[in-house]
Amino acid sequence: MSLLLWWSLYYPVSISPLTEATSTQPACSPQGAFELPGFSAQGDFLMGGIFPLHYRVELPGTDYTHQPLAALCQGAFRWAQTMRLAVEEINQSEQLLPNHTLGYKIFDSCATPVTALRAVLAVLNGHSEEQSPMCSGASPCSMFFQISYFSTCSCLSDRQEYPTFFRVVPNDDYQVKAIASLLQRFGWKWIGVIREDHDYGHFALQGLKREIQNTDVCLAYDEMIPKDYSRERVLQILEVMRHSTARVVIVFSGEGELYPFLKEFVKQNITGTQWVASEAWVTANVLAETYPFLDGTIGFAIRSGKVPGLRDYLQTVNPRRYPSNPLVQQLWEALYGCSPSLSPSSTLMPPCSGQETLLEQHSAYMNTSSPRVAYNVYKAVYAIAHSLHNLLHCQAGAGPFHNRSCAHSTNVHPWQVCVNDLLKSMLKGFYKLVVSVCSASCAPGSRKAVRRGEPLCCFDCVPCDSGKISNQTDSIDCHECPEDYWSNADGTMCIPKVVEFLSHDAMGIALTVIAVVGACLTVSILAVFLHHRTTPIVRVNNSELSFFILLSLTLCFLCALMFIGEPTSWSCMLRHTAFSITFSLCISCILGKTLVVLAAFTAARPGNNIMKWLGPKQQRVIIFSCTLVQVLICAAWLMASPPYPSKNIQDQRSKIILECSVGSQLAFWCVLGYIGLLACLCFILAFLARKLPGNFNEAKFITFSMLIFCAVWISFIPAYVSSPGKYTVAVEIFAILASSFGLLFCLFAPKCYIILLKPEKNTKQHIMGKK
Repeated sequence: MSLLLWWSLYYPVSISPLTEATSTQPACSPQGAFELPGFSAQGDFLMGGIFPLHYRVELPGTDYTHQPLAALCQGAFRWAQTMRLAVEEINQSEQLLPNHTLGYKIFDSCATPVTALRAVLAVLNGHSEEQSPMCSGASPCSMFFQISYFSTCSCLSDRQEYPTFFRVVPNDDYQVKAIASLLQRFGWKWIGVIREDHDYGHFALQGLKREIQNTDVCLAYDEMIPKDYSRERVLQILEVMRHSTARVVIVFSGEGELYPFLKEFVKQNITGTQWVASEAWVTANVLAETYPFLDGTIGFAIRSGKVPGLRDYLQTVNPRRYPSNPLVQQLWEALYGCSPSLSPSSTLMPPCSGQETLLEQHSAYMNTSSPRVAYNVYKAVYAIAHSLHNLLHCQAGAGPFHNRSCAHSTNVHPWQVCVNDLLKSMLKGFYKLVVSVCSASCAPGSRKAVRRGEPLCCFDCVPCDSGKISNQTDSIDCHECPEDYWSNADGTMCIPKVVEFLSHDAMGIALTVIAVVGACLTVSILAVFLHHRTTPIVRVNNSELSFFILLSLTLCFLCALMFIGEPTSWSCMLRHTAFSITFSLCISCILGKTLVVLAAFTAARPGNNIMKWLGPKQQRVIIFSCTLVQVLICAAWLMASPPYPSKNIQDQRSKIILECSVGSQLAFWCVLGYIGLLACLCFILAFLARKLPGNFNEAKFITFSMLIFCAVWISFIPAYVSSPGKYTVAVEIFAILASSFGLLFCLFAPKCYIILLKPEKNTKQHIMGKK
C-alpha cells in the first residue's frame, strides 16, 4: 500500500492523498477516544473520505471547565455510499488502473468543524494508539492535496495560500453573481441575509455586497447564525426578520447549521418570506419535506448528473450485511423507526429484522433521479483514478515532472496527482414572485429622492417639476423638455406647447361683434347727421368736423379687428400704426372742434376777430398737422425697428404665446404719449370752455369724453403690463373699443337725442339759449 489519499468532503475541507513515511518518528498519544464510525476497505492506493454523514447537529454547551461532549448527530450517508460505489467500479475495471486497487477510509465530519478536524487527524494518523508518524513536526502534511465536492467558499481559490486544494464544484463567486442578477431580474431591491458563522458565510456575503454595490439592491440586515447554537441569539435574528420590511431573505448556510434555525422559525409564525437559498441547501430534500413553508424557495443548485447503479447499490445496504456498523443501524432506525435485531443501541424502539425493503417514501435517501452532490463525489473519485492511471502509465522521457521524468510506480507522491475544477451551477427553484422593496418604485413622472441617513433603496418619490419629465421607472432625475415642448399632466412625456394667441374663439368673436357693432353704430350716426345736415344742431360748430370725427371713430372700431388672429409681419405693423393714426386723427378733429367752440364764444366780445384765424381751412390745417406728426412718428418707427411677430415663452412657460413685439419700445410709448398729449390738450381747452353760455354748450360733452378717454388709457397701462398671453391683446382691444364708445356717446348721443326724439329743440333760438 504505497499511497494514502485523504478525501475530506466536509463543506470547507476536501480530498488529500498521503504517502507513508519512510522514517521512524516519535509516536503520537491520543488524548481521547475518537469514536468516529465509518467504512473502510484495503487497496494499493488508499483514499480518505470525510463526509457529513450526520448533519442535523445539536452542539452541547461549552463552558471550558470540563471536557467538551461530543456533538449529538442525526442524519444519512448516501454520499459516502457513492464513494464506495465508485471505488468498487474502478477496482473492477480492466481499463482504469489495471492490476491496482483503490482502498478507502470514510469518517464522519458531523457537519461541525471540531468533529471534522478529529476526522482529518484520524485519516492522517489512524485512530488507534499505535505509533503513527504522520502528525510529527517534520512531516510534510501540507503536501497532501485535497479534492472537495462541496466546498464553494471563494476564500479557497487563492492558489498561493491553498496550493494543494482542488474541487469539482464552482466557487461562490459565480453563485453571488447569479444571485445578484436574480434579485435584479425579479425587482427585489430590499433584501435580508442570514449566514452561518464560517468562512463560507463570510466570503459569500462579501461577494454579494460586491456584486450589488453598483446596483439598486440594498441590504436591509445581515444576521449570523452562531457557531455554538444559541436560542436567544436565534430569537434576536427572528425579531429582526419580523420587523423588517424586506420580504426576500438570502441564506448562506449549510443544511446542518440551518436545521435548528428553521426549527425555531416555525414557532415564531413569520409569514410572507421569499427564501433565496445557497447551493448548500437549495436541494435538501429533508428540509423541504420537514418545513412546508420552504415551498417556493429559489436558488442556484449544483449541476445534476447520472450515477449508474447508485439506486441498486443503496438497496444493498442493510443491517444484515453490515451487522457491526452503527451507521447502518442508525439509518434503519431513522427510516423505519425500529431497532434491527442485531443492534443493542435502541432499546426503546420496536425490533425489526433489518431486511426490510427500502421504499419510495424514503426519498431523502433513495432519490437518485438527479444526484448533485453525489455526482460530484462520483466524479472526484474518477478524477483521482484517472490521475493515478496517467501517472502509472507515463512514458519515460515524456513525463510532466523535472527533466520530463515520471513518477515511480511504487512510490507515487500526493503532490504528483493533479486534477482540475469542473462543473457549473444551474438555476433551480419555484417561480413565485413576491415584492421586497424598502420603497415602492417611483412611477414615470417622478424621481427618487434619497432619505437622509438611510440606504439608497429607501427613498421618496417626488413628482417632476412642470416642464420636466421622467419616462422610466425609478428615475434618478427629471429631464427638462425642449424649448417648444412642455410636460404632460403625468410628467411622463414632452408634448408640443399650446400655441396661444387671440384667435376667433369665444373671446375673439365677442370682441369682433362689439367692434363691428360700434362701427355700424357710428356709420348709422353719420347717416343721421348727413340726413339732418341742414338743421341747426348739426350745422353749429362746423358739421364737417363732426363728419371727420365719425369717420375716424369708424376706423378706430375697425382697427380693433386687426388685433384678432394669428400675428403676421404685416398685421403687426398695421395694427399699431393704424390704431395710432386713426386715434390721432380723431383726437385732432376733437381738438379742432374744441378750439372752434372756444373761439366762437370769445369772438362775441367787441374788438375780437379770432374767428378769422379759425376758419374751415385753418381747421383742416390743424387736423392735418396734428395727424401728420403721428404719421411721421409711425414712419420712423417702421423704418427703424418695426413691430414683428414673436414667440413669448417667458411669461407662461407651458405655452407659446404668439404676439406682436413692438420692436422699438421708445417708438411705441411715443405713439401712445402723443395721443395722450392731444387728449390732455383737448381736455384742458374743453374744461376752460365748460361755463360758456348756451343750452347746447358742446365743450361740456368734449370735457366728459376726454375724461373717459384719459381714464380708459390710464387704466390700460397697468392692465396691459400685468395681463398674460392673449389677454394682453384683449386688454388693448378693450381700451380701443371703450375709448371709442366713450367718444361716440359723449359727443353724439345728446345730438342724436334732440335730432330723433326732440326735434322741437333743434332750433337756433334754443341752442343759443333764447326763448
